[in-house]
Amino acid sequence: MKHITHYASLITDSMFKFAPEGYPFIFAFALASIITAAFGSPWMIVIPLVLTLFMFYFFRDPERVTPEGRDLFYAPADGKIILISQCDEQELLKGKAIEVSIFMSPFNVHVNRSPCDGIVRDVRHYPGKFMAAFRNEASLSNEHITMLLETAHGNIVVRQVAGFVARRAVCRVKPGENIKQGQRYGMIKFSSRLDVFLPLNAKIKVKSGDRVKAGETVIGVMRNP
Repeated sequence: MKHITHYASLITDSMFKFAPEGYPFIFAFALASIITAAFGSPWMIVIPLVLTLFMFYFFRDPERVTPEGRDLFYAPADGKIILISQCDEQELLKGKAIEVSIFMSPFNVHVNRSPCDGIVRDVRHYPGKFMAAFRNEASLSNEHITMLLETAHGNIVVRQVAGFVARRAVCRVKPGENIKQGQRYGMIKFSSRLDVFLPLNAKIKVKSGDRVKAGETVIGVMRNP
């Protein structure tokens, strides 16, 4: 009963709000369903109708409440933690950081949110491959968009990585813009991955295998100097 209530709540919260990037897909499959219903056999409508319903589900954009926390870093994506590691981020950060990677399945909300307050200093698109996003090498080899944020705790990087199914990441912000903690800033279409690179003195509050929600799950806290 608890699980039924939980999923019913998810559907209700996102029933009337969708990511703008999803409307072309929703309209296209809805139109296909109407045309099939009008001119095709009754059984033929099943496929476009199921795909239409999936597009509504996939592009849902539920409201999230992000409690303010100057020293907190929130998950920038829904999904499963697949990697936590100290690394050397050379695309934009040009230095060492703690990488936290989140894998998004087709059933997760794919709208991305800022992990903290900051000023967007750089956004770069890198063309690449479309291998499975959960593979470690996909982070740099796959098509991705990397964003550099200047924050009160120094610079951090957030990287949207396309996956085997996902073919396009969308970043809605530009250099010079201020972005708030938990603010929607983009999405990746279909299954994909998001990497966030936090300062070395951040205390990580999640572990591999944990499920997180964008704008709600705290993934890191800045340690006292």
